[in-house]
Formats: sequence, structure tokens, C-alpha cells
Amino acid sequence: MENWITRIVAALCAAGAVGLLWMFGVFVALPWQQGRMLALGGAELQVIGVPLLIGVAAACGALHIFAIADRQDRPRLYRAIRALLVIAAIGAVLGGTAWTLARID
Repeated sequence: MENWITRIVAALCAAGAVGLLWMFGVFVALPWQQGRMLALGGAELQVIGVPLLIGVAAACGALHIFAIADRQDRPRLYRAIRALLVIAAIGAVLGGTAWTLARID
């Protein structure tokens, strides 16, 4: 029972991480498209950097929590969850970027 509670908490952390990474994709799309990633102002760096850093930290935290539940007892499940979280994170960034680009063109 306690492993399921741990997995649910880890899934909530992972969902938050994916949401933050989607926000990163939303905010980075316009400067990336305009080719001015190296000329961002302070406020733009904060708007882009905070979701990225907190999203990556939340994803790492979710993986740590999943490791508590499954790393020893079910290593294949842990590897699968780890791979799915990486794929979901990349997909979230790409999805957020696509969402913004679809609305500005």
C-alpha cells in the first residue's frame, strides 16, 4: 500500500514538472523564432528560466520518489517510468512551443 501512495505522489510531481516544461516551451518559442535568444532582457530570462529550472528540479524529484518505490523491487518498471518521463518532458516542451507558434503566425 505504501508503494502506491509513493507512486501517486511521484506522479503528481511528474505532472507538475511536465506542466512547467510546457510553460517553458510556450515562453521560449517567440524569442527562439525571432533569433534573439542571446539578447534576452532580465525579465525575459526570468520568464523563461524559472519554468525550466523548477520543471527540471520537479522532474528529478519525481524520479527520486519513483526510485524510492520501485528501484529495488521492480527495476524494469522504474526504467520504463524514467524513459516515459523523459519523453513526456521533451514532448511538453515541443507541445508548448508548437502551441505558441500556432497562435502567432
